[in-house]
Amino acid sequence: MSKSKLVETNEKIAEGVTDGFQKIEDSVVGTYKKVEDSVVGTYKKVEDAFVDKFLTHEGESVEDAKKRLAREQAERKENG
Repeated sequence: MSKSKLVETNEKIAEGVTDGFQKIEDSVVGTYKKVEDSVVGTYKKVEDAFVDKFLTHEGESVEDAKKRLAREQAERKENG
């Protein structure tokens, strides 16, 4: 038995809607990821600049200062 034209048309419409939705979803998710990466990257730059300017000790790198600060904070938590 062959499919009726109504069933075939309905399947084509459903496929078109699904494809359109997938394209929109991919576009939105892709744009969100780009914005998120940009925001996170900018935050890290600002954080590094702040640590460098205000929290590093003489001759200490930004990475070393962050490790030291994290260690000091963990010690404060342990000691109450």
